[in-house]
Amino acid sequence: MLLIRPIESSDYESLYSCAIESGHGFTSLPVDQTLLERRIERARQAFRKEVVEQPGDEGYLFVMEDTGTGEIAGVSGIEAAVGLTESFWHYRLGKVVHHSEKHNIYNALETLTLCNDYTGVSELCTLFLREPYRRSLNGRTLSRFRMLFLAQFKERFSDWVIAEMRGVSDDNGDSPFWQWLQQHFFSMDFPKADYLSGVGDKTFIAELMPRFPIYTSLLSEQARSVIGKVHDNTRPAIRLLESEGFRFRGFVDIFDAGPTVEAEVCNLRSVRHSRLVPVKLVETVETEGLEPHIVCNTQLQNFRAAQVYCQPETNELAITTEQAQHLKLSSGDEVRLVAL
Repeated sequence: MLLIRPIESSDYESLYSCAIESGHGFTSLPVDQTLLERRIERARQAFRKEVVEQPGDEGYLFVMEDTGTGEIAGVSGIEAAVGLTESFWHYRLGKVVHHSEKHNIYNALETLTLCNDYTGVSELCTLFLREPYRRSLNGRTLSRFRMLFLAQFKERFSDWVIAEMRGVSDDNGDSPFWQWLQQHFFSMDFPKADYLSGVGDKTFIAELMPRFPIYTSLLSEQARSVIGKVHDNTRPAIRLLESEGFRFRGFVDIFDAGPTVEAEVCNLRSVRHSRLVPVKLVETVETEGLEPHIVCNTQLQNFRAAQVYCQPETNELAITTEQAQHLKLSSGDEVRLVAL
């Protein structure tokens, strides 16, 4: 069984392996022991915080564990509210018009403007599934269970949620967009800038990033061509989020120009279609004729989620005693579920 649960201190080695395997451009998983240990402790504090009146600087981090082997298959996270303790930067795509009525000239030009418009919104982040587990519905489960967590603990999150998509870069970690910025404004390569941002050293952004809108027509052809585009490995992730209702509204990452997508939490497909049903314990569950669902308990510190099979629109979830033990459930407990 692949079980999703809050991260623990003992998961550090696995998280470090995920950070290495995730490669360049994965800012939220820096290959840095101190930062990863701090990320784990911050998550543990968030899960222990019993009362939250409004979303703050809580960061919830989960792992997907293979209960048969104890191996960590992947990691996934949610930030309650970004930009409250340090600036959360984006470029906003816009337009300016240069018009001369006298000379009958009209030019609508695209611009990139540095902004902090997403300050205070929640963020889906740190989604990474290790290669041996990229099969079946595992990736979909590891991403979508977060919608159930948002629905169950809505008081802990903003009404809006975003997700930053990894932009285009090559195998060496070089980004065509950053190469243009580096040439004109910076003296560091993309991996270094990406790493500094990941470890929280973002002062160089305000110090060196151009403060005025940039006309995209002044960028190199290679840099212009990747604005709002995702890395090949990220295409499945953005398709899944789009199916949930996320949309691109013109905000891109300041390093690789990857798109940031947004949605209102109450309009997310999995939030709208999720529901609470009671649990019934049975000896066995015959999966023939049943459909895969994501299920989670309603606990915070002992939160558990997994993929199960049940009848569509069932009013009662039948699971085995073993499944119930993994999910921290007893007969009659309520669970939240949604069809995969």
